Amino acid sequence: MATRIVVDHREGGAAVLRHPEKAHRPDNPIRRKPDWIRVKAPTHPVYHETRALMRENRLVTVCEEAACPNIGECWSQRHATMMIMGDTCTRACSFCNVATGIPRALDADEPRRVADAVATLGLRHVVVTSVDRDDLPDGGAEHFARTIRAVRAAAPGTTIEVLTPDFLRKDGALEVVVEACPDVFNHNLETVPRLYLPVRPGARYFHSLRLLDRVKELDPSIFTKSGLMVGLGEAWGEVLQVMDDLRSAEVDFLTIGQYLQPTVKHAAVDRFVEPAEFEDYARMARGKGFLLVSATPLTRSSYHADRDFAELRAARERRLASAVTAA
Repeated sequence: MATRIVVDHREGGAAVLRHPEKAHRPDNPIRRKPDWIRVKAPTHPVYHETRALMRENRLVTVCEEAACPNIGECWSQRHATMMIMGDTCTRACSFCNVATGIPRALDADEPRRVADAVATLGLRHVVVTSVDRDDLPDGGAEHFARTIRAVRAAAPGTTIEVLTPDFLRKDGALEVVVEACPDVFNHNLETVPRLYLPVRPGARYFHSLRLLDRVKELDPSIFTKSGLMVGLGEAWGEVLQVMDDLRSAEVDFLTIGQYLQPTVKHAAVDRFVEPAEFEDYARMARGKGFLLVSATPLTRSSYHADRDFAELRAARERRLASAVTAA
């Protein structure tokens, strides 16, 4: 069966390993996907226009770097998730297709280019994410803040969602991002605590949980959001416990999607979770008090983010109105 190759052609035509830290690992054969998670190759002309705009502005998107299955649909609707601070991550998560290695220096002009692209696309809502930059003293927090401010200036009607790293051992970094006032602060837990060592070895579950909790302490008006992948070997009860942990941190929005293995060197898919089980997860999560839940096989953290933000805001207004009525 064909798989994505792990060689990446960079500037100058040189071929380098995209995931050098995974090269020594034994191959995990890629399982055939069930019908419910297959997607068509992108053909819409707006997809190509969006792609050309990204190239013209020298922008990186997580849509491409993480091999998102929804890229055709999203780009055909002029939705793209901007990935700032380069295309090379300092972490080596076993699920992720973003290239790993030593990143380049930050591009001081990048926030302006992101803002220009947002304005050109006419986005109602933009998601800005990044690679992990453990090499930077603040983990890239100030670069996030500069990007938020640039988008506010270029497209004042656009709401802004950030999907940040965990800023592990970067004291004060979170505060810098929150002070820039994004509308949504997203940080994905990704998986259950038991699987952190094999799946997300550079991260710490309770640190990530505390990060989300701290956002609400700093600014309760900011919506918080987190996401999980399933199909990595987690148990049903473990997923429910993560839901409880997130609600204890007052997280507003939960996304749950199927893990898809990018290459034979990545973590293997333990199983393909059927759509009915995602519906059960969504029902349980709503019962635990999340304002909004998206749980489907193809759900990704930024999928339908503009529509979801409108629903999130409406759900908060309904809950506040209900609380006033009850009082």
